[in-house]
Amino acid sequence: MASETTAGSDEPLKLALAMALLRSKLANKTSETSHPPSDTSSSEALKWKRKAKERKQEILRLKQDLVEVEDGMHHEVFQGSASCKCYFFDNLGKLSPNEISGEGFDERFKDVLRRRFLRQVRLKERRKRRNDGSTQRLFLSDNKAEETEQLRASADFLVELCDIPDDGDFANWSHQAVDFILDAINNTLSKGKNIESVDGIVGSLSLHIVRKMCTTLQGKAHHDARIHVQHLLRKLGRESYIGQRVILAISQRICLLAENLLFLDPFESTFPEMHSNLYILIQLIEFLVSDYLISWSKTSGFATELFEEWVTSILHARKGLQLLESRCRLYILYMDRVTGLIAKLVGQAESLQRLNPNILQRLFC
Repeated sequence: MASETTAGSDEPLKLALAMALLRSKLANKTSETSHPPSDTSSSEALKWKRKAKERKQEILRLKQDLVEVEDGMHHEVFQGSASCKCYFFDNLGKLSPNEISGEGFDERFKDVLRRRFLRQVRLKERRKRRNDGSTQRLFLSDNKAEETEQLRASADFLVELCDIPDDGDFANWSHQAVDFILDAINNTLSKGKNIESVDGIVGSLSLHIVRKMCTTLQGKAHHDARIHVQHLLRKLGRESYIGQRVILAISQRICLLAENLLFLDPFESTFPEMHSNLYILIQLIEFLVSDYLISWSKTSGFATELFEEWVTSILHARKGLQLLESRCRLYILYMDRVTGLIAKLVGQAESLQRLNPNILQRLFC
């Protein structure tokens, strides 16, 4: 009887537990049906994928903007395709009047062009360093090393411009490059520091551009291209520090060409090119001497030792051309005209008459 009573009292408890378990299971099923775990995780993944895609697109846009800024094409005050409207290329391939045109420009305009050119040099140098894997920054601080680095980068920039002298960039940037290099050299020389570094830069610049003038472009546009590079050297020669080194490089090049022509078959394919180069080189010496020799001699920094060196080199080149007189008498005639011009101007400048007597005697003979 007691056992029946105990069993009867346990049944409601069991029934209540069963109903509670059943309700719990039903509640869990309902929540799983309304919010499946797989759907929740899938929506979270899609959301992060979308964010990652947007971030990637934003990074690509920023990279494209950076490339455009570095190229300097969309944020220039002047368009890159604009031609230089100054007088820089006046008297191209012609003897100049007493005063070289193209020297008088508004200083504010020159300052704008200077900043524009320097920005272009920085961008090109930055791209070159990035391609070479270098992390060094250009123009870090205001010091003497920075000025020398600017001069070196500008000289490299100008040499690269001469690769394609008939390209629009040559006309747009060559004037600004020449002005910047001349100003940088004058500033450096006036301070009397880093002279050895500047000597190396100017010597390398002279040799490279003279070589470019003799080897740049082949075919129909070759002559015009050389004339433009010749004019570039003529403008650089306004400063005696560069001009005298250019004449030295030219006279040494003439000696080399004269020696090569002496042993070259006139029917060789390279003969006409070398023949033409000789005239371009002799003409450039005539331009530099007639334009600047008197003004060079009046400057305080005129290097008489360098003057004696390139006069000696020209006289040596004349001897080399004398050996070719049987082939073409015009070589020695043109060279005699140049040496006669030098002798005439030396006779007009009292400061130039105090040079080595042996050199003067050879010049006036």
